[in-house]
This record gives sequence, C-alpha cells and structure tokens, in this order.
Amino acid sequence: MPVYLHGDIEITDPEAYEAYRRQVPALIAAHGGRYLVRGGAGELLEGEGPLRRQILLEFPSLAALRAFYDAPEYQPLKALRQRASNGRLVAVEGVSPPA
Repeated sequence: MPVYLHGDIEITDPEAYEAYRRQVPALIAAHGGRYLVRGGAGELLEGEGPLRRQILLEFPSLAALRAFYDAPEYQPLKALRQRASNGRLVAVEGVSPPA
C-alpha cells in the first residue's frame, strides 16, 4: 500500500532551503520515493492562514518512507531543512487498489 509524506513548509532561509532542495531528490528516489507535488502554485480553498510551500511524496510503503526519513545520509539534510524552514510533515497511508 502506498504511503504519502505531506509537508506544509514555511521557508525562513531561502538560500539554505535551496541547498536542501537540490540535494534531497536523489535520496528520496534511492528509497523508492517520488514527488507528486513540489511547491507548485496553489490556491487556498478552505481554512485560514497563509498558503505555504506544499510537498507531497509517494513511497511504496511506510517502511520505505521510514528508511528514507531515518537514513544516516538524510540526517544532515533534515537538519538543514529544519534550520531553513518551519513546518509540518505528516505520513499518511494511501488506499489499496481495488481487487
């Protein structure tokens, strides 16, 4: 069953965040992940507050997502992202395809 990682990100240091953005795709792909949304234009339809950078990644399983997130190679990049932004990351199970 696919698992999705949703990020709602406020970039506070664009230069540092750009360094993160350049480096992380190869590591995501190495763990079977792929971008579905990567900061494209958006429109707030409900709720309040500013529309921040939205990220949506798909992984084949929660184990694959955790392997990426917990990978030793990701830890310095995670620290860089956390210094350059504020936000939330949420892992969400997808739906199983119909039988």
